[in-house]
Amino acid sequence: MDGRNLFMKEQLKAEKRIKFHVNGQLVDIAVPATYRLVDILRQELSLTGTKVSCEVGRCGACSVILNGKLVNSCLVMAYQLEDADIQTIESVSAEALHPIQEAFLQGGALQCGYCTPGMIMALKSLLDEEQQPTREEVLQGLSGNLCRCTGYEGILRAVDILQNKQN
Repeated sequence: MDGRNLFMKEQLKAEKRIKFHVNGQLVDIAVPATYRLVDILRQELSLTGTKVSCEVGRCGACSVILNGKLVNSCLVMAYQLEDADIQTIESVSAEALHPIQEAFLQGGALQCGYCTPGMIMALKSLLDEEQQPTREEVLQGLSGNLCRCTGYEGILRAVDILQNKQN
């Protein structure tokens, strides 16, 4: 092994100490440089509501809100988290169901449920920015989240239910 490869191997093993907020709580943690946000959430913080599926940013199952923007947590490296503010599905409701979750139940917007946390985070992010999004804005807001079970009709029905309650 040449010197460059040995250096890179050692760098990958190195840990980085980072401080950030998750669901309003300060996190101060040392993690391997190769860790992604989804790894930290699930493995270090036991926040398993955020799902892992494609691991390349195509499915949206790992969607979280990072500094006010929806992101795929499988694409965010640990070193990018310094001073960040992260919201996961666990932040959506502490005691009772969030209105988005209620609408999902009423609209039959879930079957296996694997994509549901990412879908809810995508809708929350959209509704945080635009309280009455158009159908086009909803479709665009959900375009990064895949669901193999529902055919999206139940999800769109849930959005309609949610918007009708807000009016």
